[in-house]
Amino acid sequence: MTAAVPCYIEAASPHVMNTYARLPIALSHGQGCRVWDVNGKSYLDALGGIAVNTLGHNHPKLVPALQDQIGKLIHTSNYYHVPLQETLAAKLVALSGLENVFFCSTGLEANEAALKLARKFGHDKGIEKPEIVVYEKAFHGRSIATLSATGNPKVQAGFGPLVEGFIRVPLNNIEALKAATTGNPNVVAVFFEAIQGEGGVNSMTDEYLQQARKLCDERDWLLMIDEVQCGMGRTGKWFAHQWAGIKPDVMPLAKGLGSGVPVGAVVAGPKAAHIFGPGNHGTTFGGNPLAMRAGVETIRIMEEDGLLANAVKVGDHLRAALARELAGVEGFQEIRGRGLMLGVELSKPCGELVKRAADNGLLISVTADTVIRLVPSLIMTTAEADEIVAILCPLIKLLLKENA
Repeated sequence: MTAAVPCYIEAASPHVMNTYARLPIALSHGQGCRVWDVNGKSYLDALGGIAVNTLGHNHPKLVPALQDQIGKLIHTSNYYHVPLQETLAAKLVALSGLENVFFCSTGLEANEAALKLARKFGHDKGIEKPEIVVYEKAFHGRSIATLSATGNPKVQAGFGPLVEGFIRVPLNNIEALKAATTGNPNVVAVFFEAIQGEGGVNSMTDEYLQQARKLCDERDWLLMIDEVQCGMGRTGKWFAHQWAGIKPDVMPLAKGLGSGVPVGAVVAGPKAAHIFGPGNHGTTFGGNPLAMRAGVETIRIMEEDGLLANAVKVGDHLRAALARELAGVEGFQEIRGRGLMLGVELSKPCGELVKRAADNGLLISVTADTVIRLVPSLIMTTAEADEIVAILCPLIKLLLKENA
């Protein structure tokens, strides 16, 4: 006899480490952009597993493909060739215009590999203590190295000493980048998110991306662009930096690449493609057949169903509707982002909106204390975008009125 499923989660499990401030919700199943909890309550999912569920839930093309793969091979190891790695790598190279790929399982691992690439790039040039430029408000992960590259003192607190070798600069200020690095022969790379996710949905401007590319070329640095959250079609192009018409030397990916199956990747251009050799880096789970099939099928379905165009259409519709409903509301600051990666900034902390929205059947997140983050699946419709607005905007107005 199987154990009964609890209908309502009142507290953290004593058997699960308490690392998340969870809502009292246990989800049961999903379909498209909707999920249901164990009580049968329905929610419109505007969080998409934190920009992970590219194809929504229970996609009719993805599920059979994954079932087929599970019946063949889930995992072998990188002691052997994995043909699906070649298939997915070739596709990512074609989409990015870069050269080769290393596969891992998460965005943190992809960013960690990028940092190792940058350091070895420096050591290969005879630089004993390579330094990497990183950015204010950045978030690259929670390992000790990626935490050190992150620009959030709150998540760093309690984990010192941090890893050395990072130079921090403000966003979108090329003169600050030049001032922070001029005369320093140890700089080897510039590392940033094209659009910061955890930092508050802050975009690097197209002009800044072009300026940074030019400076890296002039000074023989690697340009490393973290596309873990903003990549894989979320902004309406395969990778957010493509709006600026540039190419990075190193591009970490994860989140939406596998539509929920854990998969990460580091895509490298010519300057970085051959830095690693056998024994320099590795992974047990990275590039396993199930994850690779998820990546291959995700891209195939995105292309077949026109999801990049949909991200632009629905994202523009959602942004316009939010702007219209919030225009003139005291405490509403601005809407940032691109495509289906949007942040609504308020003048005051709004973390309680996460629960209030869930109570009203909408899943969202709040990041950087004052920014509502909307990163739904790329299959979302304009009607569902209107539903987000209909639920969320009255809650925003009420919260701002209460805190006036």
